[in-house]
Amino acid sequence: MKKTLLSFALAVTIALGAFAQIQTPEQFLGYKPGDRFTPHHRMVDYFEHVAAQNPNIKLIQYGETNEKRPLIIAVLSSPENMAKLEQIRTDNLKRAGLVEGNPSTEIPINWMSFNVHGNESVGMEAAISSFYTLADPNNAKSQEWLKNQVVIIDPCINPDGRDRYSNWYNQKMNTTLQPDLQSQEHNEPWPGGRANHYLFDLNRDWAWQVQVESQQRLKVYQQWMPQLHLDFHEQGIDQPFYMAPAAEPLHEQLTPFQHEFQDIFGKNTAKYFDQMGRFYFTKERFDLLYPSYGDTYPMYNGAIGMTIEQGGGGRGGIGGYNSVGDTVTLSSRIAGHYTAAMSAAEVTSQNAKRLVDEFATYFKSNSSNPKGQYKSFVIKGGSNPAQVAKLLELLDKNGIKYGKAGSKSGLKGFEYQTGKSEVAFSTSDKDIVINAYQPKSVLAQVLFEPNPKLNDSITYDITSWAMPYAYGLQGYALESKLDASGEYEKPAFSPNQAGATPVAYLANWQGTRDAAFLAALLNQKIRVKYAEYSFVVEGKSFPAGSLIITKGGNEYVPDFDKKVTDTANKFGVILATTQTGYVDKGKDFGSPNIKVIKAPKVALIGGNGTSSLSFGEIWHFFEQELNFPIVNLDAQAMGNYDLSKYDVIILPSTFGSALNTNAQQKVTDWVKAGGKLIAIDAALNLFVNKEGFALKNFDTEEEKKAAEKAAADLSKQERLEPYTEGERLEIASGTAGAIYEIKMDETHPLGYGTGGKFYSLKNNSNRFSYLSGGANAGVIASNDAYRTGYIGYKIKSKMGESLAIGAERQGRGQIVYFVDNPIFRGFWESGKLVLSNAVFLVGQ
Repeated sequence: MKKTLLSFALAVTIALGAFAQIQTPEQFLGYKPGDRFTPHHRMVDYFEHVAAQNPNIKLIQYGETNEKRPLIIAVLSSPENMAKLEQIRTDNLKRAGLVEGNPSTEIPINWMSFNVHGNESVGMEAAISSFYTLADPNNAKSQEWLKNQVVIIDPCINPDGRDRYSNWYNQKMNTTLQPDLQSQEHNEPWPGGRANHYLFDLNRDWAWQVQVESQQRLKVYQQWMPQLHLDFHEQGIDQPFYMAPAAEPLHEQLTPFQHEFQDIFGKNTAKYFDQMGRFYFTKERFDLLYPSYGDTYPMYNGAIGMTIEQGGGGRGGIGGYNSVGDTVTLSSRIAGHYTAAMSAAEVTSQNAKRLVDEFATYFKSNSSNPKGQYKSFVIKGGSNPAQVAKLLELLDKNGIKYGKAGSKSGLKGFEYQTGKSEVAFSTSDKDIVINAYQPKSVLAQVLFEPNPKLNDSITYDITSWAMPYAYGLQGYALESKLDASGEYEKPAFSPNQAGATPVAYLANWQGTRDAAFLAALLNQKIRVKYAEYSFVVEGKSFPAGSLIITKGGNEYVPDFDKKVTDTANKFGVILATTQTGYVDKGKDFGSPNIKVIKAPKVALIGGNGTSSLSFGEIWHFFEQELNFPIVNLDAQAMGNYDLSKYDVIILPSTFGSALNTNAQQKVTDWVKAGGKLIAIDAALNLFVNKEGFALKNFDTEEEKKAAEKAAADLSKQERLEPYTEGERLEIASGTAGAIYEIKMDETHPLGYGTGGKFYSLKNNSNRFSYLSGGANAGVIASNDAYRTGYIGYKIKSKMGESLAIGAERQGRGQIVYFVDNPIFRGFWESGKLVLSNAVFLVGQ
């Protein structure tokens, strides 16, 4: 019966003459599943149709995308379970310890997410077929499963990316199936449909919740806390099918049952694939370490998280040849995902009680006896109030509890900033403690762990992400429990009042909110200045980079005081005032060292040859965090643009020849005429070792020759290594999210607000010597600057005494170099201030 159900259920979903008033997908859409891609709005129409005919379905719109497409989930179960759905939901939260009380039901929640990557486009099609089978009251098997579970289907996490791909493909597809991968329909244009509107990879955003889709989805997810979460993807067309169990490295926090249930699911699904004669693989490529995936994030929240990967992807289209000449069709890809979804529903039903019992045990065990080395984490609240506030926002989004550390002395712990253990410290009421004795114990430990353990260095993503580094905060990790002395009260903000106009309003320059405050003032045409040197005025001290908003120069601004104070209140910025420009120490406000910040006209280069993800991070930062205008330019059309319109051009990470020779020369000429170019990550390769530029890999020819000889010697040794060790030899020259302490020059505008330190997340193996004749504003001073994360042995010893952030003059303009991406995935919060320094303060 199982073979019959899973082998032929897909055929049922596309058959004519469906039961009672519910139409099959084919009847409703007008074509067979797999014949073409369904637009997102038509999927929504179908879900609404089915829900309207079946009282055992609850359709919930939980949000909308940047492009105003609805985000929906469908909740399905038996009539008995739907009648007590709210009780089932709250009982689950009780098991997790998130609300008080004892559960009275034993119904697990099985959540299936489709199409997080837009051009992995089979996902939504499979969601439609899976939804129909589970909603069909005449399907005895699926209705039996629903007696033992609540199924939640999110049919399309990324509607904007999905429609970008499917609309393009439906326009380009041949009427007759054309599987030749050289055909236009199999080759997406930049940026492709994988990412969302702002070109973020939503499958890297679960924990960080930078994007609006993630924020809205995770809010709903936290209200249900499912026992099972399946994340449906596609991989390359030559890869058949991947399913759990996952590959190494597997995080040490995963429980034996989480491992076991992955195996239960894998074996059950494999049984049907074997019967169907389909190929698959397990325990390869897709690991469980990085905390912001659609499998790891649920795992660290007590669920069984599983990635499902069907072969096909964006190149697959309606059908395409794989490397052995077989045609991989959309209908066959639907069948693969559909089979996995039905298998998940089946094993959930068969293991319902154990799933809820193990879920309860997970939270009870971890909250009373945390598994990790570190049991408590302290953040020094006074280290950077602006960044502390941003970190607390993230903890609140993830339901992680924290409290007031209180006055305690004689403590010892791992100090993030120095990377040293057993460092003595004390706490005060300003400090924050996050201990692991709470419902979100595992997630808290994972987000703050100083050095995640790698049982295999071949990993799919970054290997370090500790929050104190990402937010640039002073913190400690303790191996013992540190109880909070009470509820942490966020510093009360007393709104700034508009009164008699002072000589100047003064503001600190510490974090993203201060950059957003500056951008808002500039948008209102308010003149703002910054101090090149620290100063003391009327007994109040301010570091270099502090903002000065003077009465002089703003006489023409209507309601000047109200606009300044209202804007500061909007961003939570505390303003100081002074009635004199005559300072106690430092430079007076009329000094040439008090610089006017000109509102820059900023352009961002995208298109072929640029990283769409890097482009999207900058685009999103400007539009959604700074709310500051930015013009998006196409790299392939640079020769046609009048660059004199722009003061700043940002070049995101590139590959190949993003700018041709003529375009590079045009940009260089623009810089020499007074422009400011900000080059990020691999974009530096356009300038390194080129005549006329200070950026070099080595200081001298001797250094270069020594490095080349060392590399050649290693190469000789590697020739004798087994062929199967090739991948490991390759990563020996790479990085996967290694964190380095960057020594910042606080006297240079790039170093303002950093306190002399910045922690960079290194995801490339590039190494550059100190600039000769330029500003080495941020450097890896020595190999001791390494803090955590994987970096290959071939390059780790060479990173000391190298450039991280710098600037060189070219004529009347400047080029700013960021060796690594300062705002990686939008969650590397401390880098946003440094990037803002480059945009607004450098070269003024």
